[in-house]
Amino acid sequence: LLTGITGYIGQHCAAELLRQGYEVVGTMRSRSKADATRAALARVTSVDRLSFAEADLLGDDGWDDAIKGCGFALHVASPFVMTEPKDENELIVPAVDGTRRVVAAAQRAGVKRLVLTSSTFAIAAGKASGTYGPEAWSDTGAVIGAYAKSKTLAERAAWQAAEGAAMEMVAINPGAVFG
Repeated sequence: LLTGITGYIGQHCAAELLRQGYEVVGTMRSRSKADATRAALARVTSVDRLSFAEADLLGDDGWDDAIKGCGFALHVASPFVMTEPKDENELIVPAVDGTRRVVAAAQRAGVKRLVLTSSTFAIAAGKASGTYGPEAWSDTGAVIGAYAKSKTLAERAAWQAAEGAAMEMVAINPGAVFG
């Protein structure tokens, strides 16, 4: 399962997975982007093993069906905007609640490993420069912006939801992504 397949990172992940021979089920809020996503991926790889499922980070519908039979999950979906929203919850709620939904669906489906795409914003925002490790978290009490706060809270929610589960979880924390 690959959440957020319509996004920039999601499409790159999908292309690489398909090149390596994986069957990919990509989630999207609406199937209206399915044809454009399939066409974009077909320009760089075969899409014979590509299918889509409709699932929204803000709702429970579709997640269990989307992940059924999947051995692995990549959770890439998370809201991103270029300007700071008037209400930080526009980013935080779908990021955190959506992450919880994906982790729970993965656990119910018996997924072996979940890879969460987080961000360096979850580690170092609101702190002085330095070296940070696995126990480092951004200071959500500081003025760090809605995106950094959403990534921090979503990753923390994922680790909490996966604690004690048989499923392996790993988070990757890329820096800024430019396309």
